[in-house]
Amino acid sequence: MKTIKKIKTYSMSSPRTGNPVANQFEIYTPEGKYFQSYRSIIAFVDKFGQIMLDEYYHNYSRTTSKYLTQFLDMNTKERTNAIKNKEIILTNLN
Repeated sequence: MKTIKKIKTYSMSSPRTGNPVANQFEIYTPEGKYFQSYRSIIAFVDKFGQIMLDEYYHNYSRTTSKYLTQFLDMNTKERTNAIKNKEIILTNLN
């Protein structure tokens, strides 16, 4: 019998109201956690803390950036520096 991995999906919350927001999700797997905005995977953080961002979608819109900041607990300037220093990997996650 094949084992099914445990995957949990949660709606993200508005930083202003604390209420769940539509189309912004955190997905937890045994390998790490994902941030999904609408139908696109934006970020993945593996269980060792390595961050990968989708090279196209990570800076797609204001809303995506807002929730990516919340997901990573890292503002845009910090992300830009981490990408420049190769601490964050840009790759195709979709």
